[in-house]
Amino acid sequence: MKVLHLSSEKTWRGGEQQIAYLLSELVNYGVQVYVACRWQSAFETYCQKQNISHLSLPFANEFDLVTALQLKKYCRQNKIDLVHAHSAHSHALSVWADLLGNNLPIILSRRVDFPVKNNWLSHYKYNYPAIRKIICVSDKIKEVMAPALKQPEKLATVHSGIDLSRFEESFRNGKLHEELDLPLSTFLIGNVSAIAPHKDYFTFVDTAAQLINQDLDAKFLIIGDGPSRPEIEAYVAQKNMQKHILFLGFRQDIPEILPELDVFLITSETEGLGTTILDAFACRVPVVATAGGGIPEIVKHNQTGMLAAVRDTNMLATHVLNVLTIDTLRSRLIANATEFLNGFTKEQTALKTLAVYQEVLGNK
Repeated sequence: MKVLHLSSEKTWRGGEQQIAYLLSELVNYGVQVYVACRWQSAFETYCQKQNISHLSLPFANEFDLVTALQLKKYCRQNKIDLVHAHSAHSHALSVWADLLGNNLPIILSRRVDFPVKNNWLSHYKYNYPAIRKIICVSDKIKEVMAPALKQPEKLATVHSGIDLSRFEESFRNGKLHEELDLPLSTFLIGNVSAIAPHKDYFTFVDTAAQLINQDLDAKFLIIGDGPSRPEIEAYVAQKNMQKHILFLGFRQDIPEILPELDVFLITSETEGLGTTILDAFACRVPVVATAGGGIPEIVKHNQTGMLAAVRDTNMLATHVLNVLTIDTLRSRLIANATEFLNGFTKEQTALKTLAVYQEVLGNK
């Protein structure tokens, strides 16, 4: 089986990490993987380092016919069986390539939990006949997508998974406390994610402010970077929280520093699934989260973590305090999350994705 994966994004975020995991596992199952990625992108660099067969293209916009023609040519040259589009631009250009004569089945991955735009072009793209399956990373996305499809049976849920081996050596080592010159008694509460609008870091800041007003000895860490950072930094300053909320930027040492957190606090308004939560599970860090998007599919309230409604600062703060002060609650959440994680590995994701490929190609 030869599968061409389309990655049109310039930067490396959770979606790109999921593609990377999928490629590595599919090879183990005998699939020949090929990639068409954006010029001078993080994924192009990844393919070069991993020696993955790839083609670098402009992916200029959703109407980039030059890229579409190159995709068709590359598929013919390599006798590709299936095209897997992993983003909005990739989706559009896979449709253009088909209209130009590519004539291959298309699998689409959907990682965001907002509805399909209500216009003719969007409905045309999502109902295009060559799109044989739409893989949703959560049941919530599947639910949100269904009304826009003439054939909702094309939707399939395959939850994202993580590489458990990445965290095999993860343990609390005091690294962050030392780096930040903090006593070990200071609680560390943080999130690891892009600083983007849907992550709703305003609620994160408000929750931190409420806890600091209750005299909690804690620092709140925003680990990551993104387009909303200046806006969130301004909001932190407005709330006079600069001493309490620290921006650590993008880090390469997540397996080392994540175990240092006493609570993983994620306050997203929307979320496809939230794979950084799975990373926290792997590091035995208890999770307090909002019930945005697909998060409740992994954070089971009072079992694998604690849930609050989106923007419910009061409940988020209450949950954080309870996790920090009630030892039995903390221990139960960690134990349940560790066991739950076995169903959310990159190996499981790849096997389920491969089953979708086999169904589409009639190899089942």
